[in-house]
Amino acid sequence: MTQYIYKAINENGSEITGELDAVSKEQAFEILSSRGYIPESVKEKSSALDNSTLSVIIDKLTPVKPRDLILFTKQFKTLIQSGVAMMDILSTMEAQTENKKLKKVTAQIRADIREGANLYMAFSKHDTVFSELYCNMLHAGESSGSLPDVLERLIYILDHEHKIKSDIKSALRYPMMVVGFLGVAFFVLLTFVIPKFISIFEKVGIELPLPTKICMTLYQIISGYWHIGLIGITAVSIFSYYFFFKTENGKVIKDKAMMKIPLIGPVVLKASMSRFASIFSILQMSGVTVLESMEVLAKTINNAAITQEFERITELLTEGRGISQPLRSSKYFPPMVINMVAIGEESGNLDDMLAEISVHYDAEVEYSTKAMSEGIGPLLIVGLASVVGFFALAIFLPMWDLTKMVN
Repeated sequence: MTQYIYKAINENGSEITGELDAVSKEQAFEILSSRGYIPESVKEKSSALDNSTLSVIIDKLTPVKPRDLILFTKQFKTLIQSGVAMMDILSTMEAQTENKKLKKVTAQIRADIREGANLYMAFSKHDTVFSELYCNMLHAGESSGSLPDVLERLIYILDHEHKIKSDIKSALRYPMMVVGFLGVAFFVLLTFVIPKFISIFEKVGIELPLPTKICMTLYQIISGYWHIGLIGITAVSIFSYYFFFKTENGKVIKDKAMMKIPLIGPVVLKASMSRFASIFSILQMSGVTVLESMEVLAKTINNAAITQEFERITELLTEGRGISQPLRSSKYFPPMVINMVAIGEESGNLDDMLAEISVHYDAEVEYSTKAMSEGIGPLLIVGLASVVGFFALAIFLPMWDLTKMVN
């Protein structure tokens, strides 16, 4: 069998692309026609390797926006609730979706389902669009026969996480802009303004004060070794990204460090607790077992340090120690979470208790985000005053000596 890359027109008149396996090009055309497509072009994958590689790179660099994915899921749920056949649903979704990447993915999902794949198998092939949580939720809904209810809960998770991320980004946007402008101002003053004043002071023969000497030293380092510094920073960044932050140990160290940073750490931890409680609650409502839920949570919690704890918690669960006891042995779960889980476990209302935890930590994340934003403001003012004061001393102390010399 040979892999072919094709372009075709579907029954809605939209252009689609994809891959298929066939013995020959003629058979590939026959397969496309049997699917109801009008083939435009069919090429062997080997002959189109460069284009395929470029397509994969572009695909990874152009992720589907959360709002597009939420709208897609809402439309999917509505059509399922209406009792429309799955192939018709996907055909309608393909025609109505405005996002080009989602349109292409929907066409490929439709083709896979036509060939006998279930929803989980078809969606999980596109992991750059649909997360592991998304696919596992579909699997749970498909298995239990309650797909519309599961999609409703999935929409809540997607919307809820998008809101948390947006709030955190909004809180950090202004500080990042100030730090960026401060860095630019520091560089401009150090490389263009300070050297002109220093040359004047040296001609007059004034003894330069310490701030001015520091500025002169920094300028000499930057002007004489900037290329070495640029190469070094680039090399360290690449090495850190591929050999540290991409490794499991690197991710764990990074996330542990993030949770220890003042102001930012509490927000990260509370956001993780909110994600844990909301996903765990919905999985329990969907009929997923506790052990399976822990496996899903370990892959979707988005915090490597807590994921490492989940692996240990899962081992304790298999020994029959319940849920609250293993959580109690972890250093990341606050006492309130453990106590409420214990109450829910004893009363048989674990999903309700987890939902309450999620609501509580949603409010905590919102409060902590505001506190972080308010706390960073004074730090920025102190940093700005320090930089301005340093350069003011570097320039005006020698000028004061020059004034006394003239007098």
